[in-house]
Amino acid sequence: MIRSIRARVTLLFMLALLVSVVIFGGGIWVGRKDSAYYRELQRYVQSQAELAIRIIVQAELRGPVTVTRDPLVGAKLVPELASAMEVIPDYLMVLDTSGRAVYVSEKARALPESDLSTLLERSANIEPGPTATLLTLRSDQIFLSARIETDPATPIERIVAGSSTSTTEELWRDLLRSMLMLAPVVLLIGGTAAYVIGGVAVRPITTIISELEAITDGRSLHRRLGGADAQGDELARLTSTLNAMIGRLENSFGGLRRFTADASHELKTPLTVLRASIERAMMARRGSNEQMEFLEQALNEVTRMADLVNSLLSLARADEGRFDLVRDVVLLDTVLRDIAETATILGEPNGILVHVTECEPLNIEGDAPRLRQLLLNLVENAIKYTTVGGTVELCLVAEQGAAVLTVKDTGMGIAAADLPFIFERFWRADRARSRAGGRTGTGLGLAISQYIAQAHGGTLTAQSRLGRGSTFTMTLPGAVRRESVDPGPSPPRMT
Repeated sequence: MIRSIRARVTLLFMLALLVSVVIFGGGIWVGRKDSAYYRELQRYVQSQAELAIRIIVQAELRGPVTVTRDPLVGAKLVPELASAMEVIPDYLMVLDTSGRAVYVSEKARALPESDLSTLLERSANIEPGPTATLLTLRSDQIFLSARIETDPATPIERIVAGSSTSTTEELWRDLLRSMLMLAPVVLLIGGTAAYVIGGVAVRPITTIISELEAITDGRSLHRRLGGADAQGDELARLTSTLNAMIGRLENSFGGLRRFTADASHELKTPLTVLRASIERAMMARRGSNEQMEFLEQALNEVTRMADLVNSLLSLARADEGRFDLVRDVVLLDTVLRDIAETATILGEPNGILVHVTECEPLNIEGDAPRLRQLLLNLVENAIKYTTVGGTVELCLVAEQGAAVLTVKDTGMGIAAADLPFIFERFWRADRARSRAGGRTGTGLGLAISQYIAQAHGGTLTAQSRLGRGSTFTMTLPGAVRRESVDPGPSPPRMT
């Protein structure tokens, strides 16, 4: 099997060229009798008949045109007129009023006796007119054309001229022979040209392959293929597509490295604390308050690691497209009020006031536990980064058939340079202050929240100014307003 595209293209081109030559030659041979060559031959025969009759008419003006020298042979053209007729090189028969031939050209006399008899018999019966008639003999095929001498005073009545098709057939045979002789040369030249052109066309592909082979691992994904600047060319489009794919791979590898490093870092701290707490508990007096305190610290770290692992599993399922939702009717206003009560409890130690500014009675089709998780993440972040004595406002309204829920705080805010990255995994707007202030977390809450919003067909956006607080806005489509507020809990999920 030929593996080279260049060689395959060359062979296919030569095959196509050969088939074209064969079809062209076959078409010429099949359609030769209907071609212009035969029409021109018929016109030539008619012109020869016209020439012969003009010669006879001119000879009649000078005197008799026939002479009888042998009663057995009959009348013949006078020698002067017979010599004049010899200028017509093809078949020519001159017949008198009795249908006897008074002149037969040399070419006609050279025919076999049976063919000559058939030719003379047909010449006597052929209809005169503007068209030529094809006569097939044993030795030849002849186009015949007849003319009538209208002068009653002359013994000549009919002139028949003819021309063989063998000359035209020979032309066709010469043409076919020439085509067969030139076909190998044409195939050789065409194949060489195809091979050269194929090499020029394949050269960029070879370059692309070489450059792709140089990109061997994730550390060389920063390289890009050349030749992507041309417009409209298929290879340029291929190069651009490959560059885009390499860019996505680079981002994926970079994200994977960051994710691995951040996850390792996030797990390293609680594991260190857990180990230290267990070691201290083992060294403390059994059943003492000190031992209980160390064990409680270890339990807190285990809980934190469990939360981190659960968050990582949720994001892994989302990356694989398995972020499944169990949809049911969700009373958003009821969910919001429940979250507000939880937020009030969380904000009490720091004197943070949580209140609901507006809460319209809205229903949507969604997953209630996931939406509670999303809102709780937003509220916990708002309380976590709000200073002592600050406020957190919750609002739920309907806009153009969508439920719009906002969580606004008066906390430290987020810098404009950090705002585009807050939904990335393991990212915090101010890591130093979050650690110093005791605000611990996995750094995955906002990433998970955005996945939940997108899984519901909605969006989650953030607006913030450093030192003036932040506002997170979630928009969920398909909201339906109820007639009145239902203070009860969300209806149970159907199983």
